[in-house]
Amino acid sequence: MTKEELIDEVARLTAERDAAVAASSAKSEFLSNMSHEMRTPMNAIIGMTAIALGTEDADRKDYALGKIDNASKHLLGVINDILDLSKIEAGKFELSFTDFVFEKMLAKVVNVMTFRVDERHQIFNVRIDPKIPDALRGDDQRLSQVIANLLSNAVKFTPEYGEIRLNAELASDAGGRVELLITVADTGIGVTEEQKSKLFHSFSQANADTARKFGGTGLGLAISKNIVEMMGGNIWVESAPGSGATFSFTAILEPGSAPQEAPAEGWGNLSILVVDDEPDVREYFAEMMHKMGASCDTAGSGAEAIRLIKANGDYDVCFVDWLMPDMDGMELSRRIKASHGEERSVVVMISAAQWNTIEDEANAAGVDRFLPKPFFASDINDVLIKCFGVSGKAAEEPPPQERDDFTGCRLLLAEDVEINREIVIALLEPTGIEIDCAADGQDALEKFLYEPEGYDLIFMDVQMPNLDGYDATRAIRASGLPGADTIPIVAMTANVFKEDIERCLEAGMDSHIGKPLNMDEVLEKLRKYVKIN
Repeated sequence: MTKEELIDEVARLTAERDAAVAASSAKSEFLSNMSHEMRTPMNAIIGMTAIALGTEDADRKDYALGKIDNASKHLLGVINDILDLSKIEAGKFELSFTDFVFEKMLAKVVNVMTFRVDERHQIFNVRIDPKIPDALRGDDQRLSQVIANLLSNAVKFTPEYGEIRLNAELASDAGGRVELLITVADTGIGVTEEQKSKLFHSFSQANADTARKFGGTGLGLAISKNIVEMMGGNIWVESAPGSGATFSFTAILEPGSAPQEAPAEGWGNLSILVVDDEPDVREYFAEMMHKMGASCDTAGSGAEAIRLIKANGDYDVCFVDWLMPDMDGMELSRRIKASHGEERSVVVMISAAQWNTIEDEANAAGVDRFLPKPFFASDINDVLIKCFGVSGKAAEEPPPQERDDFTGCRLLLAEDVEINREIVIALLEPTGIEIDCAADGQDALEKFLYEPEGYDLIFMDVQMPNLDGYDATRAIRASGLPGADTIPIVAMTANVFKEDIERCLEAGMDSHIGKPLNMDEVLEKLRKYVKIN
């Protein structure tokens, strides 16, 4: 080896050593941060549990339980991030394709974020390109995960009274593929060029001080980058310190099909006025009404709205923003009702505030309906249907939804952890369903063999001693007893990856519920599989 070759080899080995040291340091810092991120909510859970147990004051108990709920959800998010990263590192991270309604998917994400936005008094606007197909085919869960991560970061790093914008555009639509461009912009703290280079890497955060101040695992953007690239897209950021940040990503999906709901049409015969002091809101509202086959007049203030009403006559429906300078939405609503008669104009209050905080004042002002911000075309359509019916005529209030009643039905719950059994029993107590518990798979099998036609549904945990849920299900299906082939068996397990769900189905189960349990999902399975006599 020549002297030059030796120098090159030493340089190469030095670079590899430095890279290994940096990677080791990054992982050590990551583990330290993970310890902090997990211990912080656990400390809140343990501490607030002690407070709740130690007080008889109902308000104090409710306060403690609220904090426990928030901390638990945060901890679940940390765990999900770690599990996702482990799947990526093992090369087992996969997408699951299904047909979905794009606006409905986006609305679910936005609804989760609005409470946090409201807490910080931030302005949150959403704009959806009307050219985006209503139905798409792709992994809506992972797509919503990326959007939720970007929105969560925007809320976290944007100060109170700051602004956050979510835009969804159709980048291209050709050759049987739909390319979306999703942008989340904020007026937050921004990032430096050096920090940008770290944002999308595992085990790395933009800045250690920022991590300590704002929290977070530092995994969300790395996971998002992986998801976006699996969808054939790219993700990037444009930002400068103190000037906010704009995160953008593209994703390629396919046109999909989805069941049609109440038609967003037939409103061309209505005269509509929207009043809001934000020009973007007025423009977007008018754009959505155009998509729904209608047009509307817009006003930037209460005074302008009054002038339009005097010039054009009464409008069938007035969408009125709550918070406006000079004349607010409450005062404008009172004037509309006082001057033009309740039989003529329907007033819909639009606001980012929680309805229960303004409901009493709004009702006193004569407000008929409420439309939360940020709104979607389907939200506007639903409000119009409630006000006028699909035909545009006055509609009566729909009857209140009845509580789920499964009295006379019987459920077999196979779960080896006692507290998990208690949770299911407590959650389902209001439904009137009878629950028989089995402490493991063997116990569940024996109960079914003893009374094969005695149950309407089986909730089957997967990981249990003596006989696991897979083998218990196979044994039930193979027993040849009446109902063995048809009794619904729903896996109820913390194993929530795609291959875990497929393994449940292969064992003979009908469906799957992930832990921690979501009550809405539990009730959905009962409605689907339990036939009420």
